Amino acid sequence: MPQHRFASAGRRHYGRCVLAATLLCARPVAAETLLCHVTYGGETRILRAEPVASPYTVPVEAIGSYFLFRMVWQKEPADLAAIKLYVLAARDGGAAPIQQLTHPYPPPASTRPDYGFTGLNSVYEPVRDGELQYWCEFSAAAGRAP
Repeated sequence: MPQHRFASAGRRHYGRCVLAATLLCARPVAAETLLCHVTYGGETRILRAEPVASPYTVPVEAIGSYFLFRMVWQKEPADLAAIKLYVLAARDGGAAPIQQLTHPYPPPASTRPDYGFTGLNSVYEPVRDGELQYWCEFSAAAGRAP
């Protein structure tokens, strides 16, 4: 009879271990999201980006009637890991680059947390004298473990 009691306790212990392992696999994890705070014409928008496998599939975001903003974040392969930020002018003849910045991924720790890892950037319209300002940071968003 004592052996039966130990066998039953062993099954309960095994069942608890399986349950704990299942819950650990389904736990929320922090998934990074690239956030860029873009201010133009007195309005601030927060643009979000996830890592991409190919930079060629990333669309531009219209900011007002003149600026286009593009965020490309590649984590892999390691030799191409970077964050590239583009500001373009929406012209009649097509988009023209105004500014392109490349930051390493992961970015180094900032000594000034005020404006994320990019610092505050200002870009000006040559025709209308408008100003676009932006800065970027990473934010942990709740996701599910794969």
